[in-house]
Amino acid sequence: MARRGAEECGDVWQLEPGVYVAAAAGPCEAVLRRAQDFPKAPSPLFPPLKRSGGTPTPEERAHAHAARMRGLRAQAVAARIGEIAPRTARFADQWPTGQDVEILPRVRHALAEIGVSYLFSEDAPTLLPHAAQLFLAREVLVRPARWVWPRWIPTPARRFRTRQQVAFTDALRPIVRRRRSSGRLGDDMLGQMLRPSPHYGLLPEEAVLDTLPGITVATFETPSRAAGWILLHLARHPEAAGRVAAEAAVLPADPAATTSTHLGSLQYTQALVSEVLRLYPPSWLLTRRAPRQTQLGDYTIDAGSTVLVCPYTAHRDAREYPEPDRFQPERWLDEPGSPAKPGVFLSFGTGPHGCEGAALAMAMLTLLTAQTARCHHLSEPPGPEPSYQVTTLEGLATVGLRLRATPRG
Repeated sequence: MARRGAEECGDVWQLEPGVYVAAAAGPCEAVLRRAQDFPKAPSPLFPPLKRSGGTPTPEERAHAHAARMRGLRAQAVAARIGEIAPRTARFADQWPTGQDVEILPRVRHALAEIGVSYLFSEDAPTLLPHAAQLFLAREVLVRPARWVWPRWIPTPARRFRTRQQVAFTDALRPIVRRRRSSGRLGDDMLGQMLRPSPHYGLLPEEAVLDTLPGITVATFETPSRAAGWILLHLARHPEAAGRVAAEAAVLPADPAATTSTHLGSLQYTQALVSEVLRLYPPSWLLTRRAPRQTQLGDYTIDAGSTVLVCPYTAHRDAREYPEPDRFQPERWLDEPGSPAKPGVFLSFGTGPHGCEGAALAMAMLTLLTAQTARCHHLSEPPGPEPSYQVTTLEGLATVGLRLRATPRG
């Protein structure tokens, strides 16, 4: 439907009164970069908990975001590749061979271990079960419902979400206090948030706690959706999988010895990951609301209108990507005979609200892809029916995906 709308109605089109779709690459990128005209709404999934002492102010939440970014920037991720790689290798090593396996739950567990460990290091085992429950609360909240209740009504799903937030916060609070009292803040993302900043000093405890449930789930929820598509493409494109496997052969025998240099050498693997993310962006539709009247394409967007940004159609814009429907990792490489350079890429968003975990997600997905291809040939179960269902609610995913692994000789 999104493709048809773009083809028949143009780069920007009106879905219904007050709702517009940015379908082509240029308008999609413009909306995401024009954050003042099209701000991102606060996520309703994990709102701040109500406490007698009050919730963090918008300024404190902005400072907490800046502190998180210190721990998630590309340089910080590069310094910790040796912690990420062993868990991706373990995922590949522990894949049962010779049988059809539903793979997304296994991927999600592996990436949750990586993500939570990246955020909280030695305290991850305490927080991992709570992260799993936060994910479950998210899944319950986004399920289709017969009625859309106002946000102030305490539905069972919202009460469950609140209980899980409280449990996560209650587990995290003593960790924060222990680290601050001991002075051993840690080199993980939490440690970065606990360090005083020359710009705003020390973050209040509640500002640290309230901003972490969402990013904790995000470190593995969205990458898990992407991993499903990537593993499916390894199964469907054995030549590409073989090239990934050959590239991965140079990785150290001890995964803990993997460095950012090794990761940088996986150029074709990174190209394959980028190409799958282009074709199947996990967040295929983004919502923005205009606070004031503005212009987009040939439309005057009134205040209060909604603009739907569609990375799925933007990535299949032939003006940006020659043969846009073709799976062609080589388009991301500087090789003789490679296609024209790819254009607008929005799988991690762009502009002021681009995905803060993009570097971590790319590192996890690249290493998971390389280690899996190095160990296994993947295939889909035989039969005329697909081994998965495509879902578009809250993201593009291969629900129920089953794959078979056979050892690569």
